[in-house]
Amino acid sequence: MDNNKISNPKTEVPKGTELNDKDYLNACLSLLKEMEKNYTVALTEASNENLFNKYDTVFNEIKSLQRDTFELAFRKGWYSLEKAEANKINQKLTMLNQEFDGLSE
Repeated sequence: MDNNKISNPKTEVPKGTELNDKDYLNACLSLLKEMEKNYTVALTEASNENLFNKYDTVFNEIKSLQRDTFELAFRKGWYSLEKAEANKINQKLTMLNQEFDGLSE
C-alpha cells in the first residue's frame, strides 16, 4: 500500500468496448473542466456589467458541477490524491509569496 496516496475503494465497472459509468463520468468531468476554462476567458472579456454578471452566474454553476463531479469520481475510487510533504508545501508557499511580493515592486 502506498502511504502517499489518498484514495477510496475502487468501484468496479464492466470491462469491454461499451461505455460504463466511469467513462461517462470522465467525459462529463472533461467537458465541465473545458467549459470552466472557456467561461474564465469570457469573464475577462465581458464587454459590460450585465454580461459579466450572467457569465459569472453560469461560471459558478459550472464550477460547482465540476467539483461535485470530481468528488463523485473520487468517492468511487476512480481518482486518487497524493499527500504532499509539509516541507514541499512550505517551499511552494515561500516561492509564491516571493513572487507576490515581486509584483508590488
